[in-house]
Amino acid sequence: MDETTINDVRLRGRVSGDPETRVLPSGDELVSLRLVVPRSAAARKRSKATVDTIELTAWTAALRRTVGRLSSGDVVEVSGELRRRFARGAGGAQSFMGVDLTACRRVRPEPPAR
Repeated sequence: MDETTINDVRLRGRVSGDPETRVLPSGDELVSLRLVVPRSAAARKRSKATVDTIELTAWTAALRRTVGRLSSGDVVEVSGELRRRFARGAGGAQSFMGVDLTACRRVRPEPPAR
Protein backbone atom coordinates (compact mmCIF):
# COMPACT_ATOMS: atom_id res chain seq x y z
CA MET A 1 0.00 0.00 0.00
CA ASP A 2 1.20 3.47 -0.84
CA GLU A 3 1.72 5.33 2.44
CA THR A 4 1.17 8.72 0.77
CA THR A 5 -2.50 8.03 0.11
CA ILE A 6 -5.43 7.22 2.37
CA ASN A 7 -9.08 6.29 1.92
CA ASP A 8 -10.57 6.54 5.40
CA VAL A 9 -14.01 8.05 6.01
CA ARG A 10 -15.48 8.88 9.43
CA LEU A 11 -19.01 10.21 9.76
CA ARG A 12 -21.59 10.90 12.45
CA GLY A 13 -25.20 11.48 11.52
CA ARG A 14 -28.80 10.29 11.60
CA VAL A 15 -30.08 7.19 9.87
CA SER A 16 -32.62 8.10 7.20
CA GLY A 17 -35.09 5.27 6.68
CA ASP A 18 -34.76 1.64 7.66
CA PRO A 19 -31.81 -0.47 6.44
CA GLU A 20 -32.40 -2.60 3.34
CA THR A 21 -31.04 -6.11 2.84
CA ARG A 22 -30.25 -7.29 -0.70
CA VAL A 23 -28.81 -10.41 -2.24
CA LEU A 24 -26.76 -9.76 -5.37
CA PRO A 25 -26.75 -12.07 -8.41
CA SER A 26 -23.35 -13.31 -7.20
CA GLY A 27 -25.02 -14.53 -3.99
CA ASP A 28 -23.30 -11.89 -1.85
CA GLU A 29 -25.56 -10.31 0.77
CA LEU A 30 -25.36 -6.68 1.81
CA VAL A 31 -27.26 -4.24 3.98
CA SER A 32 -27.47 -0.62 2.91
CA LEU A 33 -28.79 2.50 4.57
CA ARG A 34 -28.62 6.25 4.19
CA LEU A 35 -26.93 8.58 6.63
CA VAL A 36 -27.83 12.28 6.86
CA VAL A 37 -24.89 14.46 7.92
CA PRO A 38 -24.98 18.23 8.43
CA ARG A 39 -22.79 20.48 6.31
CA SER A 40 -20.33 22.81 7.99
CA ALA A 41 -21.17 26.49 8.43
CA ALA A 42 -18.67 27.37 5.69
CA ALA A 43 -20.26 24.90 3.25
CA ARG A 44 -23.74 26.24 4.02
CA LYS A 45 -22.58 29.71 2.97
CA ARG A 46 -21.72 28.36 -0.50
CA SER A 47 -24.89 26.30 -0.99
CA LYS A 48 -28.54 26.25 0.03
CA ALA A 49 -28.18 22.62 1.11
CA THR A 50 -27.71 22.15 4.84
CA VAL A 51 -27.18 18.37 4.86
CA ASP A 52 -25.81 15.58 2.70
CA THR A 53 -27.28 12.10 2.42
CA ILE A 54 -24.69 9.36 2.04
CA GLU A 55 -25.25 5.75 1.03
CA LEU A 56 -23.59 3.25 3.39
CA THR A 57 -23.05 -0.46 2.67
CA ALA A 58 -22.30 -3.26 5.14
CA TRP A 59 -20.78 -6.40 3.62
CA THR A 60 -19.54 -8.51 6.54
CA ALA A 61 -21.92 -10.65 8.57
CA ALA A 62 -21.17 -8.79 11.81
CA LEU A 63 -21.74 -5.37 10.24
CA ARG A 64 -24.90 -6.57 8.46
CA ARG A 65 -26.32 -7.59 11.86
CA THR A 66 -25.33 -4.29 13.50
CA VAL A 67 -26.68 -2.15 10.67
CA GLY A 68 -29.81 -4.28 10.34
CA ARG A 69 -30.81 -3.39 13.92
CA LEU A 70 -30.76 0.36 13.26
CA SER A 71 -33.91 2.41 12.79
CA SER A 72 -34.72 5.69 11.13
CA GLY A 73 -33.58 8.55 13.36
CA ASP A 74 -30.82 6.64 15.18
CA VAL A 75 -27.59 8.61 15.54
CA VAL A 76 -24.53 6.59 14.52
CA GLU A 77 -20.80 6.94 14.05
CA VAL A 78 -19.41 5.03 11.12
CA SER A 79 -16.06 4.50 9.45
CA GLY A 80 -15.21 2.97 6.15
CA GLU A 81 -13.81 3.53 2.68
CA LEU A 82 -15.18 5.72 -0.09
CA ARG A 83 -16.31 3.78 -3.19
CA ARG A 84 -17.61 4.81 -6.60
CA ARG A 85 -20.48 2.61 -7.74
CA PHE A 86 -22.04 2.20 -11.16
CA ALA A 87 -25.64 1.30 -11.96
CA ARG A 88 -27.86 1.18 -14.99
CA GLY A 89 -31.02 3.23 -14.79
CA ALA A 90 -33.74 4.40 -17.13
CA GLY A 91 -31.44 7.21 -18.29
CA GLY A 92 -28.47 4.91 -18.91
CA ALA A 93 -25.35 4.31 -16.87
CA GLN A 94 -25.02 6.29 -13.66
CA SER A 95 -22.37 6.54 -10.98
CA PHE A 96 -22.51 7.63 -7.35
CA MET A 97 -20.23 7.69 -4.33
CA GLY A 98 -20.89 5.66 -1.20
CA VAL A 99 -19.08 4.30 1.85
CA ASP A 100 -18.27 0.63 2.43
CA LEU A 101 -18.44 0.27 6.20
CA THR A 102 -15.66 -1.09 8.38
CA ALA A 103 -17.32 -0.06 11.68
CA CYS A 104 -20.67 1.24 12.90
CA ARG A 105 -21.93 2.12 16.36
CA ARG A 106 -25.03 3.80 17.72
CA VAL A 107 -24.35 6.93 19.79
CA ARG A 108 -26.47 9.13 22.00
CA PRO A 109 -27.55 12.32 20.29
CA GLU A 110 -25.93 15.43 21.72
CA PRO A 111 -28.32 17.68 23.69
CA PRO A 112 -29.28 20.93 21.97
CA ALA A 113 -26.99 23.90 22.67
CA ARG A 114 -28.39 26.45 25.11
